[in-house]
Amino acid sequence: MASICSAAMNRVSSLQTSGVPPLPARDDSGPASNPAVSIVVPTFREAENLPLLADRIEAALSGRGTEWELVVIDDDSRDGIEAVAEELARCLPVRLDVRRVGPRDLSRSVLRGIAISRFDRVVVMDADLSHPPERIPDLLQALEGGCDMAVGSRYVSGGRIDKDWGPWRFLNSLVATLLARPLVTCHDPMSGFFALDRRVLPDLTQLRPIGYKIGLELMVRGRLRVREVPIGFSGRNRGASKMGLRQQINYLRHLKRLYLHRFGGLARALSFGSVGASGLVVDLVFYLGLQAFGIEHRLARFLSFWPAVSWNWWLNRRVTFDDRPRRAPARQWAKFVVASLVGLSANVGSYLALTSHVAVFARQPLLAFFLGIALGGGVNFLMSTLYVYRWHATATGRQP
Repeated sequence: MASICSAAMNRVSSLQTSGVPPLPARDDSGPASNPAVSIVVPTFREAENLPLLADRIEAALSGRGTEWELVVIDDDSRDGIEAVAEELARCLPVRLDVRRVGPRDLSRSVLRGIAISRFDRVVVMDADLSHPPERIPDLLQALEGGCDMAVGSRYVSGGRIDKDWGPWRFLNSLVATLLARPLVTCHDPMSGFFALDRRVLPDLTQLRPIGYKIGLELMVRGRLRVREVPIGFSGRNRGASKMGLRQQINYLRHLKRLYLHRFGGLARALSFGSVGASGLVVDLVFYLGLQAFGIEHRLARFLSFWPAVSWNWWLNRRVTFDDRPRRAPARQWAKFVVASLVGLSANVGSYLALTSHVAVFARQPLLAFFLGIALGGGVNFLMSTLYVYRWHATATGRQP
């Protein structure tokens, strides 16, 4: 363990004697040219990466006259990180805070780190060394240029992604980025490497992040002016990635909250429509699948309704109306079935009425078909909002 501290203390001198060129000089004019900075790093089972991270941060900031601290917020990893941080703190400005109350959550860890930081200028980055500490000075310099938030970006000129990324990971990142783009003007809103001045942030207790994209939360709710700095995004140094299906679902839930915050009821209606479209796929799969097993098509049509409506109820409960109070599942499911049947009646009823009594729709029944879908969906959405997932007088949940 003692070698951790000695390696960090010798880092700068080894750089000077090994022929590695120094980092580019910065413009140090003005009273805020060399601000003190707190570097907030959320961790979960990242103890083995912490010494090298602290070493590279020290090398990046030493010799610049920049006062700094590394604030490590750990989600109760129990991987020996306390001993590692204690040893590093003997020679470097490293502080560890372990969150033992509440669920493990990267965003909550970052907010905790921002709140307890010594300095107003804060850099947030990952512990796995995918974010290059050597670009911290560039983020700080961009922050001094008049923006509220400087983002380390993979998707601007000069940025790059590790060549070891596979097609699936790249596609996953691309889709997630495209989903967030209507909310912000940033090319890389998914970045977890950014600098900001916490004095421009909204009240941290009013933020509502879910999962790991705290930068996106701050951009949208804080309406921050963003400047992007190109970075090279590397693969994880050691340990295993924490990304999984649960994190991806949480990201979709987080996006829904942000869309509600930015666009209001329109965003909820679009979410409801998207869930309905996915339910149509479920309906079709069961309808065709049951017939493939020999079920007569009318009975298959009746039976396929139930898995589809159950899917829609569950996904709307988890995504579209996840900010509403949770009620007994069986009772709420039954209410959703009623709302769906009323919507279906409005759909079919309007179709029959229009094609029977309006000449233009009699000639163009497809128009009546789509109008019926729109009317039925609207009725279903209103009943879901006001009846199935409604607020009640004792609800304490926060608005999006």
